[in-house]
Amino acid sequence: MAEELIIPPQGLTKLEKYRALIPQIQSLLEDEIDMIANMSNVSAVLKSVFDFLWVGFYIVKDEQLVLGPFQGPLACTRINKGKGVCGMAWMKRESVIVPDVHQFPGHIFCSTDSNSEIVIPGISKKKVIFVLDVDSAEMNTFNNTDREHLEIIVSKLIKYSDC
Repeated sequence: MAEELIIPPQGLTKLEKYRALIPQIQSLLEDEIDMIANMSNVSAVLKSVFDFLWVGFYIVKDEQLVLGPFQGPLACTRINKGKGVCGMAWMKRESVIVPDVHQFPGHIFCSTDSNSEIVIPGISKKKVIFVLDVDSAEMNTFNNTDREHLEIIVSKLIKYSDC
């Protein structure tokens, strides 16, 4: 298990940061099977490196998404399937990128500082078991580089956790 996070230096591209982080995240995850512990560390790493507004997880419980480990301001506690960006990603079983949350019908404003968002579903045994939600205070923050690399991180979280 990694004992320390090596923060990529400033000036790197988003892609270079993800490439530097993914092996470190794998090292964090590979010796720990507890999903909550692993979600906590993944949230902390992503928040530390990218300084996103909010990074966290919602876990599927009793047909709702329930707030899990996160880094950032106060968050919504429960989200129904199909509601907001998280509920939509859960329902569609696919990643959702929203360049401007103010233009997303039914967006749930847990923080009025949020302006763009990406949500990645965690699928195990053909069921969505959680979603990774990342919000930014900036518009148009997320793109396919984020989607691709966050999907890799989510797949590693599932691989190494007790999901």
